[in-house]
Amino acid sequence: MLVLAIETSCDETAVAVYDSQRGLVAHRLYSQVALHAAFGGVVPELASRDHVRKLLPLMEAALADAGLTQDQLDGVAYTAGPGLIGALLVGAAVARSYAFARGLPAVGVHHLEGHLLAPMLEADPPLYPFVALLVSGGHTLLAQVEGLGRYQILGSTLDDAAGEAFDKTAKAMGLPYPGGPALAVLAESGRSDRFDFPRPMLDRPGLDFSFSGLKTAVVTTLRQLQQGGIILDEQTRADVASSFQQAVVETLAAKCVRALKQTGTRTLVVAGGVGANRVLRARLTAMGTQLGFTVRYPRPEFCTDNAAMIAYVGCQRLMAGEQDDLSIRAVARWPMDSLKAPEMKIVSSI
Repeated sequence: MLVLAIETSCDETAVAVYDSQRGLVAHRLYSQVALHAAFGGVVPELASRDHVRKLLPLMEAALADAGLTQDQLDGVAYTAGPGLIGALLVGAAVARSYAFARGLPAVGVHHLEGHLLAPMLEADPPLYPFVALLVSGGHTLLAQVEGLGRYQILGSTLDDAAGEAFDKTAKAMGLPYPGGPALAVLAESGRSDRFDFPRPMLDRPGLDFSFSGLKTAVVTTLRQLQQGGIILDEQTRADVASSFQQAVVETLAAKCVRALKQTGTRTLVVAGGVGANRVLRARLTAMGTQLGFTVRYPRPEFCTDNAAMIAYVGCQRLMAGEQDDLSIRAVARWPMDSLKAPEMKIVSSI
């Protein structure tokens, strides 16, 4: 099955083509970072308008990259949620209309399911079951993954997600947008042991997260340094960034180990934008070697929002016989525990 997929949940316009036999054959992405940088964050209306401008040319480019024509497609997948409702509506309307015009089945995909299964795009995909850490700007959660649509949420964030804490901390430090990656770069030249920031919720049982207090601790430290007459030179800023990053990494790693022990699973999958963080990857890989579990990641370009992951999930669900009706699905909030495994439809060859 050849599937064209569209992702427009936030500020990335992305299109991909996935072949059930050959795997991913093409993917294109246009980032709106430069558009939103002047505002210090994503402006939803501007994001929606830019999706309108970029989506159709990207669809044509992805098909050309794959060496395919529209007539060869067998289905269409698109991100139906969660995300910015205006941005979602652009992708959903285009995808559903395109599928209707071509007489193709279409399926709306949960954005987080795409992230969870992004490692399946790699040459050596993980085997079910596994524990997944999904850590991004909008979400931080641990889930036990038994198969397509079979997810048990083990823990999630009670307030700020890890990526959100990165972004807010970076903004408090005066770093440019997007703040999270800028903070990670600054942290590379800092000392991670200079400031003793809290490791939130490690002193209590459970697998939930909370990063709002950690962000507040950094802001308080910056204020105290300034009030104490300490100049926030580049090295001090780097030390703050590195100490903050280390606190986040150690918290995430400790909760992952708890989840693996609780489930008896020996494979950990890390996905989402923060999953590309090199310090986090190094920490988890080292712990895996020490404690005897395997850690798997999608390639960095598939940690952030992309259409390749939507194409994979969409293809699996379409092949299982799942498809939407003629309505246009766009859901700003969509609990992941509401997802279900598709009901396999067996077609007789007789």
